[in-house]
Amino acid sequence: MARYARVPLNPTLWTPRYNIAPSQELMVVVDHQFPTLRTMTWGLVPSWSNEPKGFINARSETLEEKPSFNESFRQRRCLIPADGFYEWQKNGKSRQPFYFQLNDESAFMFAGIWDEWHSRSGAARDPITSCAIITTTANRMMSEIHERMPVILAQDSYESWLSDGTPPQELLEMLAPFPETEMKSFPVSLKVNRVDMDEPALVEPVDPAEEMTQKMLF
Repeated sequence: MARYARVPLNPTLWTPRYNIAPSQELMVVVDHQFPTLRTMTWGLVPSWSNEPKGFINARSETLEEKPSFNESFRQRRCLIPADGFYEWQKNGKSRQPFYFQLNDESAFMFAGIWDEWHSRSGAARDPITSCAIITTTANRMMSEIHERMPVILAQDSYESWLSDGTPPQELLEMLAPFPETEMKSFPVSLKVNRVDMDEPALVEPVDPAEEMTQKMLF
């Protein structure tokens, strides 16, 4: 456990983010023997793909079955650090964003997989190193907003998740819904829907009815 707290952080990469969108860069931890922090594009592009089209999520139930994920699940797993995430609740034609975090607001690790894609067209093009966040069925609190949730790993499973020697069945058992008793959530500003918005105010609670009134007035 403590070894992951000692992963060296490059100050140029450790800029607080409040609204990371697919196709943007995430910080990722790889290699259980020598934990290394690196950046990857959010949206996994399988190495065999003809086009650089990515998958932002990978369902835990099909990791071993889908060609897009099975090799990465066996050979290229990663940890994706965060201290919160958004999910949207459908309300008629509108979608209200909610922010989810641990009760103590501490950082945690998503379970992820990664791959590296190289162009097959012969054109000069940089390789794309990319990742996907694994999802599972929602816990009771999340299910009021959405049927799926990202896998938040237990702290004592970080090394096993990255290790090459962990049996597949043991890995799959780690991909359970995180206990709702250890999480909290609240509605946040509709500004989250804009990918160009990235500021601390996005993770502050709002009154949806009041925000909608203000939007109609102005």
